[in-house]
Amino acid sequence: MSLILSIESSCDETAAAVVDSGSKVLASVVASQIAKHAVHGGVVPELAAREHLKAVIPVTESALREAGVTLKDISAVAVTQGPGLIPALLVGMNFAKGIAQANKLPLIGVNHFLAHIYGAFLDSDLSVLQQPETYPLLALVVSGGHTSLLLIDSDGSARQLGCTIDDAAGEALDKGAKLLDLGYPGGPIMQNTAENGDPERFDFPRPLTGGAGRALAPENLYNFSFSGIKTALLYHVRKAEESGERNDAQWLSDTAASFQRAVVDVLVKKTLTVLKNYPVKTVVVAGGVACNAELRRMMAERLPRRVTLRTAPPKYCTDNAAMVGGIAWHHYRKQDFSPLDIDSFARLPQIVKVPFI
Repeated sequence: MSLILSIESSCDETAAAVVDSGSKVLASVVASQIAKHAVHGGVVPELAAREHLKAVIPVTESALREAGVTLKDISAVAVTQGPGLIPALLVGMNFAKGIAQANKLPLIGVNHFLAHIYGAFLDSDLSVLQQPETYPLLALVVSGGHTSLLLIDSDGSARQLGCTIDDAAGEALDKGAKLLDLGYPGGPIMQNTAENGDPERFDFPRPLTGGAGRALAPENLYNFSFSGIKTALLYHVRKAEESGERNDAQWLSDTAASFQRAVVDVLVKKTLTVLKNYPVKTVVVAGGVACNAELRRMMAERLPRRVTLRTAPPKYCTDNAAMVGGIAWHHYRKQDFSPLDIDSFARLPQIVKVPFI
């Protein structure tokens, strides 16, 4: 048994978890800051850092208590190193360093992006990660900060096929919700508003999918762009305000449903484009936007039967420390530890290998 205590503070959730042997989540505690940031319409990095300072100790104590263990039972301390908001990351990083040094435990810095992918394998049989028939594996990581397609082979090698050239999918949903005065966070509210709407009433663009009558540049075959959808929504709202339709409840539901469908359709189409050109065996959909019911439904409906679809439970899609502790175990078993002077990083580095194979 190898117990990893993990800390996550990359954005606006302070989280701690205890994970056994890379899969069994003994405890996962998350303190959300949504109410603090809602008044600003988005995450304020300095405010997030102050809230992390308040929450990190009680959240960690709660995770240890829930797991029924003490620091003497812990094998290593893992922490999100990046990408993320530097002020927020530094709180979790320095706290984890302190625990590791004080208790003479190994420290493991974790890539938050890769941890999201690993969330789809928590509370499951990890032998699937070692089976050749699982690969190539295509990970679609969709969150507030990332929209990316990562191809992973059976030897652990990886390469990013495409990413967003402007807004991420989560950002588009958040900004779309703001344009519609729905509130924050935008993604869940957009989905709730869209439930009673007609997703085919309004035709929003699907950028970089080759459907606008122009040839798609080869370098953008797997890339994403969501700024055009957001701009189209802005003009759509202005037009409705001029006509007085903006105050109609059905217009709002139909607009939310149509906008959400456009974002999801782009994500699915890009995934299917990869499947046409690579012999993908497994598709993992990860990140906060992977909670979206429309995305899950369309992926399940449109993926070929030969491809296995894996999505994490919603609690492991949004930011959490369990995914950090899970992937950290693979570093631990390889004795791949981090020095106590590691730095946080804001941007996603080039990924050429994953640690969990």
